[in-house]
Amino acid sequence: MTHRKLISVNVGLPREVSSNGKTVSTGIFKEPVEGRLRLRRLNLDGDRQADLSVHGGESKAVYAYPSEHYPYWREQLKEGKLGWGMFGENFTTEGLLETEVLIGDRFRIGEAEIRVTQPRLPCFKLALKFGREDIIKRFLDSLRTGFYFAVSREGEVGAGDEIELIHRSEDAITVTDIVRLYAQDKNDTEMLRRVVHSEALIEDWRDYFRKRLEKLER
Repeated sequence: MTHRKLISVNVGLPREVSSNGKTVSTGIFKEPVEGRLRLRRLNLDGDRQADLSVHGGESKAVYAYPSEHYPYWREQLKEGKLGWGMFGENFTTEGLLETEVLIGDRFRIGEAEIRVTQPRLPCFKLALKFGREDIIKRFLDSLRTGFYFAVSREGEVGAGDEIELIHRSEDAITVTDIVRLYAQDKNDTEMLRRVVHSEALIEDWRDYFRKRLEKLER
């Protein structure tokens, strides 16, 4: 049985940084916190998103990133000091990999219950965080994207909490399936048909893939 654990809880408030001569506001800078925090419908206490048009909301209340990916990125980027929260994640996890986690899976962490909604797609702020433009493509190509949770029940969480699977999604579509379909196997009509009928996947994603399928089937 896979051991699932919350390794680190990371939060941060938006800050203004300079990018290509412009000042932008970003909440991607997260730092680990000790003790327990309350996880609410839209975010953790002490955490905020800067651009709510693309970040945050109920379907993106919490961003999780597997701790297992950190050695890969330290080697790839020649960065020896990648601390927890470096990818902007709220939860650094153990035992939750994109190849195994299903869209719609529900977990209990501490007092809270959460549901997997979608993968994370990198934006320019990830490049800003790392100070390198190539990280966006490399991040997506690696399929090591992490994923978002919606909060089904609010409650306190903290580093060290066990992550208990309480419901396995019936759709059997992994986070990796969605990323691969979006970025690599774009013409996989069989997977597209499965995805557009997935009740666990949020409507925006289903609409996106439905349009792609309709175009292929013309």
